[in-house]
Parts: sequence; structure tokens; C-alpha cells
Amino acid sequence: MDDLWGQACAALETSVGPNNFNHWIKPLRLTGLDSGIAHFASPTRFISDWVNRHFAKDIMGVLSRHGQPVERLRFDVVPQTAPGRPRPAAAAPARPVRPVASAAAPASARMARTDLGASLDPRYTFGNFVVGKPNELAHAAARRVAEGGPVGFNPLFLYGGVGLGKTHLMHAIAHEYQRRHPLAQVLYLSAEQFMYRFVQALRESTIMDFKGMFRNVNMLMVDDVQFIAGKDSTQEEFFHTFNALVDQGKQIVISADRAPAEIKGLEERIKSRLSCGLIVDLHPTTYELRLGILQSKTEGFRAQQPDLQIGAGVLEFLAHRITTNVRVLEGALQRLFAHASLLRREITLEVAQECLADILRTNDRKISIDDIQRRVAEHYNIRLADLIGPKRARNVARPRQIAMYLSKQLTSRSLPEIGRRFGGRDHTTIMHGIRKIEELVVEDHALAEDVAMLKRLLEA
Repeated sequence: MDDLWGQACAALETSVGPNNFNHWIKPLRLTGLDSGIAHFASPTRFISDWVNRHFAKDIMGVLSRHGQPVERLRFDVVPQTAPGRPRPAAAAPARPVRPVASAAAPASARMARTDLGASLDPRYTFGNFVVGKPNELAHAAARRVAEGGPVGFNPLFLYGGVGLGKTHLMHAIAHEYQRRHPLAQVLYLSAEQFMYRFVQALRESTIMDFKGMFRNVNMLMVDDVQFIAGKDSTQEEFFHTFNALVDQGKQIVISADRAPAEIKGLEERIKSRLSCGLIVDLHPTTYELRLGILQSKTEGFRAQQPDLQIGAGVLEFLAHRITTNVRVLEGALQRLFAHASLLRREITLEVAQECLADILRTNDRKISIDDIQRRVAEHYNIRLADLIGPKRARNVARPRQIAMYLSKQLTSRSLPEIGRRFGGRDHTTIMHGIRKIEELVVEDHALAEDVAMLKRLLEA
């Protein structure tokens, strides 16, 4: 049974995706096959019901392809804490995201870290995080939190777009904190996992155990907190958990794709609590930072493949052409490494263009209002949230008008559309801003040079 289920799990992880597999299917154990019925041991009724509703066809299909026709699934709840029962798992359990629990810690607390956390990625450490101007403040703040001493801010709130390094820094904090404090209790999970576990506790009437588990940690780390927006009951529990930990002096680290004030559907009291700590924006990558990341990754690969040959200008070409996010950039480089290793070829500029044609086409996109806003905010060293927000200070208002002007010049968007992208402003406000810049570029030579340079950078 174990061999059969192990083979099935390998196929299921591919078909349903790693996230769904780890949350729902991995905790199951195949215990028997009888007259077209597959019997499973499941840790909770909630997991059993969810799997039966959402993944039964996938499981039956995989088992059938392995020579075991199945028409129905049956689940027996075998709690993981039940004495004398084996821990139900499809394979060897992944290393939990926490250090070994202190012997003095309550059993329920130790169980919480095992059952509720998500696995840390060993690649995401401070040692391989490339620091540049867009992320230097976030890196410094993360380092301070990871040391475990007096910090001076709680929570640490990291936000930014996809692939800018938020999750990398979260994992790096956990790794370093655990290394320095091996008996401390660290819990890292996504907001989605927090919600799943909370709903599970409600259904199984184990809410007090849930509260105890989350409130007995030294550090709580929640990734992508925007996913609890609009979930009233989950927000209520998150709010009380947050307060309980802060009152005890426990550190909290949060990440999201935008600043607290900009997360729609998030309760005002939660926004207020999150804003009490240090909020750090990870800015879009610069050419220099992208090149540094590529050089760092190349050095690491050369340590494994000393005969790797990369032609002049290839890394610079990639850093210039692939600007969406770091994950796409690293994926492109990894594809080139595989190409060079398998075919024993030097990575020349021509090889890179041929091998990465699909990625390069995707990145040859038209200029968007988001591109313009990010570039202007970076150029004038102001927060993107301020550029879009209601602030009227001159150091923000003038760059905002320049961004409006460029949006009209470089995109095909209408004035009302541009207004919506600038915090819901009326089209007459956009028109006023555009006219103001049109007048100033004639009178103000320095401003005209700024606008011209920004156009060149955006059109490059």
C-alpha cells in the first residue's frame, strides 16, 4: 500500500499542484483497497470532506492508472495525536517550519508548529539575497528582526509586487532566528493556511486549541496577508492573535502585495495595528540589482559546473530585457544553464535569444500605467502609495502630474481610465495635471530634461 500510494502521490502532486497536495492530500494514508473502494486514514473530518469534494476524481484516476480501479473513496478519521496510532502521511514528512520545540513547551504548542506551519525553503537565506537600493531597507530591517534582540518595531510589514523578494526575506528571517535561538518557537505560514486551520478548528470545535497553538510562539510570520481581506471571522481571530502576541512582546512579521491602507476589505482596526510597526516597501528591481542577481546565480552554478561558458554581454542582455520580476529572471537563467549543461554548448547571445524566445516576447510588452508610476516614484524617491494616494505636498504632487502626463503620452488609456489608476481621481483632475506639465516643460528646462529622461527609460 505504501509503495502504491507513494507512486500515486508523485503523480497527484503534479496534477493538483504542490500547494493543494501539501495542504490536503499529503496528510492522507492509503490503508486498503476493497471491491472498488479505496480506504484512507485522514487526520481530520474537515480534510476528508474537502478531499472527497475536490480531489476524489484525481485520486481515483491516478489509482486506476496504476492498475487499481477505484469507484469510491472512504475515509476513517485517525487523529495524529491519538496514542499508539501512526502519523498518517503519504511520504516522509517535510521538515516543519520551526526549530525543535523546547522540552518545557506544552505538547499542544509543539504539535502546533508541526501541523500548522509551512516548510521553509533552504535556498532562501540572507547569504544568497542580493541587496540593492530597491530592497536595502527591507533587508536591514529583516536582519534586525532575525537577530532576536530588542527591535523597536512590531510588526515588521514587508510589501511589494510579485517576485521582489518578500518571501525570500521571510524565510531568511526564520532560518537565521532559528539558528540563533534553537529553542524558540517560530511559526511561518501563509494567510490562506491560517484561514484553513481556523475554519478547521471551528468545524471540529477545537477553537481553544487553535488559539493556544498560535499564541504560544516566539515569532509569528504570516505571508500574503491580503488573502484574509473580506473574511470577517478569520480577521477577527487574526486581530486577537495579533494583539495577544504583541502584548506578550512576541515578534510578528507580515508580508503583502500592498501597504495595509491599500488592502481593500481589511478591517480598519487591523490596518491600524499593522501600521503601528515598520512598513517597508520593496521597490521594483533596477537594472543594477537584476544584473547583480544574475551574476550571483551564475557564480553558484559555476561552482557545480566549472566548465560553464557564458559569452560576453549575455547577463547584461537578460538584465535589460527581463524586467517583470526576479522569479522570471531566475527561471530564464536556469533554462540557459540546463541548455548549456545538456547540450554542452557555450551560452552565447544568439543561444540566449533562441532559447528564451517565449520569455523575451512576453517581456516585449507595451508600456503600462503601472510601469510609469513605478519609474516616476523611483526617480523622485517617493513611495508608490504616496504617488497614487491623496497627499498634496509639492514633492508628491509634481511627480504625480508628470506620471499623469506620461500616461497620456505613452499609453492609449483614456482620461477616466488614467484617473482610476491614480486613486480614483476625476478625469478633470488628470486633464489639469497634464496641462500643467505641458506648460512647465516649455518654461522649466530642468523639468523638461526629467520628463525626457523618463520617456527614454520607459521606451528603452
